[in-house]
Amino acid sequence: MNRSDCTTETDMWSDWLLHTRYAGDPDQERSLRTDLQRYADRVLDGARLVSGMTLADIGAGDGLIAFRAIERVGPSLRVHLTDISAPLLRHADALAIQRGVRGQCTFVHGSAEVLKGIDAASVDAVTTRAVLAYVPDKIAAMREFHRILRPGGRLSIAEPILRDDAFEASSLKKIVDALPQESGDQFFHLLHRWKAAQFPDTDERIAANPITNFGERDLVRFALDAGFTEVHMEFHIDVGPSGVASWEILLGTSPHPLAPTLGTILSEQFTAEERLFFEQVFRPQVEGRRLATADRTAYLTATKPQL
Repeated sequence: MNRSDCTTETDMWSDWLLHTRYAGDPDQERSLRTDLQRYADRVLDGARLVSGMTLADIGAGDGLIAFRAIERVGPSLRVHLTDISAPLLRHADALAIQRGVRGQCTFVHGSAEVLKGIDAASVDAVTTRAVLAYVPDKIAAMREFHRILRPGGRLSIAEPILRDDAFEASSLKKIVDALPQESGDQFFHLLHRWKAAQFPDTDERIAANPITNFGERDLVRFALDAGFTEVHMEFHIDVGPSGVASWEILLGTSPHPLAPTLGTILSEQFTAEERLFFEQVFRPQVEGRRLATADRTAYLTATKPQL
């Protein structure tokens, strides 16, 4: 679906989710959605939904988890879809109408830290996927999840752990800073410039950035501090060939909504000579499918204690 089919207004979140993450390429989008479906099913397995329940899908985006939950459970499921992005909520609303499930859905605009549109102890399960990573006050969000859950309710989340990407950028900075002033080696300079434009590259910036200032074990601590019990966390690291098969797609994508695309970085931060050198080095790697990527995801489930 074209992003203009549901709304002409966009913001940072909707533009990335509906376009930039797959560079507007239909084949890349289909491949990505196949992968995303596996994340959604894993989260929903942890939620343990059954007929008649109410689900709160926080940071619902384009409805990936919410609509999959309705597919799995059926017409008796009620779903609150919340998001900080009004354009994404309108997009999901239109999709719900197209799918014939609008009557099962309630749309709530707001942040994960303040879920004003959902009553206390009113839902049976809370789900997220790649949401807490962008929330500045993660403990506040966890406490809101706990507040809206009924006693015995389930929390099931999947969050990307991006701290290692920042550590890589930081390591590159240290290499570049240690190079002799007269060094003519462009490679590490350009590689660092690329990575530092998308991830913080100093200890101070890593600690200040919500996408990099936490790890998988911190999620366990946040859940416990919020009052959850039966906390279980699995940390998955999957390293394999990059799913980006063309130079154009690499230029048009970014790893998360807060990061500029590589094409933007090359245009704004590289000279023409540097762009040529960079492409000569990396384009064969991309088109030869020799680049590898590491996906790091923390899956966490927890329960709100019974009274």
